[in-house]
Amino acid sequence: MKLSEQEQINTQATNVNPEQIANDHNQGFLPVLKNYRFLTLWSGQIFSQLADKVYLVLMISIIASHFQRPDETISGWVSAIMIAFTIPAVLFGSLAGVYVDRWSKKGVLVGTNLVRGVLVWSVPALLYFSQDLSPWFNLPVGFWLLLVITFLVSTLTQFFAPAEQTAIPLLVERKHLLPANSLYTTTMMASVIIGFAVGEPLLGLTETFANWMGLTWEFSKELVVGAGYAIAGIILLPLNPQESAKSEKEQPHVFQDIWEGIQYLRYNHQVRNAMVQLVILFCIFAALAVLAVRLAETLPNLESDQFGFILAAGGVGMAVGATFLGNWGQNISRGQLGFWGSVGMALSLVGLAFFTTHLTVALIMTSVLGFFGAVVGIPMQTTIQEQTPEQKRGKVFGLQNNAVNIALTLPLALASLAETIFGLEAVLLSLAGIAIAGGLLTWYISRTGVSIASTED
Repeated sequence: MKLSEQEQINTQATNVNPEQIANDHNQGFLPVLKNYRFLTLWSGQIFSQLADKVYLVLMISIIASHFQRPDETISGWVSAIMIAFTIPAVLFGSLAGVYVDRWSKKGVLVGTNLVRGVLVWSVPALLYFSQDLSPWFNLPVGFWLLLVITFLVSTLTQFFAPAEQTAIPLLVERKHLLPANSLYTTTMMASVIIGFAVGEPLLGLTETFANWMGLTWEFSKELVVGAGYAIAGIILLPLNPQESAKSEKEQPHVFQDIWEGIQYLRYNHQVRNAMVQLVILFCIFAALAVLAVRLAETLPNLESDQFGFILAAGGVGMAVGATFLGNWGQNISRGQLGFWGSVGMALSLVGLAFFTTHLTVALIMTSVLGFFGAVVGIPMQTTIQEQTPEQKRGKVFGLQNNAVNIALTLPLALASLAETIFGLEAVLLSLAGIAIAGGLLTWYISRTGVSIASTED
């Protein structure tokens, strides 16, 4: 009987010298940092994700300088941009995964970055040529064009994300996936904090530098953000993921392929559980991003607009957790990491609920939450990469991105309303209950030894 790809991997793994495996695990990040192909992907990720975050800061800057009237708030304009940025994530996540399975991963990674760079560079010209046009539905044509550009940039991001995730197992040996994902996740979280934190100063410095050089350009900010995408694309040009030729030649059958990915999740309990854990994790952190504003109001020595300190504490904790996993996580089972990570998240949320008026304790609890969030998220992401065959990774990661994007969107809409009705403490305790539910699911799967059903033809 023909072995499935996963069974072949497991069979090959049994022939590896256990001492060699232990030595590899004890090296932590070193083997990954010596892998120049992974370093290429990681470097591209840094520039691309930073450009993504600074892009939103750029849009806010353009709105403030071109469209906002002195007597009105900017929130309505910004909300429209955020909606345009979010819609593609919900609509095209699964669809993008189908095509990523068939297309060249290198082509997607390079192409999406270069095209996003060109789109950002086109903004000044579009604003210039549209400034004298009559408004559409009481909105300037230039703003409509910003919405279109934002929609297109976000759509391309939906292709970049699963291509990046599916490329990691092609570039990194199976035994080094955990430290590789630790670096990947740390970079992802750091880009959120650093991108939004340095975005406005960076763009302001760019404008100041252009003026100091005697340049009268009004598009220096767009040049910098577009360059971030372009540099990412150029860095990724030497990448060679060594993927199978089949993925580049077959034409996708979109709905059939999406259904195939859903069926794979139906029968592969470990991957499905890992994805559920990730969705729960992103739900909690998305809700925390909203609740952080209210939490900052309740904490002494903080104002509501300083909620970034709370999120930064969570980011620091997540970076520490990623470092811990990269160096020592190989020696702990995925089930134990998922369970105890969920318990740690729940306890830190309970602690946060009872100390909403104590600044130091709240920051410590948020850091602990970030630490245990990494303990949950990184092993679950690694499990999905390990257990999913190459030809199905795009579909599975597309479905994952779809689920995660929905998980990020709903709490943004509901968390603030729930806090108004039930109070901050009650919402935090509810999130703790959700975290415990995810941990119990992981515990049940690991204790019952649910097998992985092969879906290979």
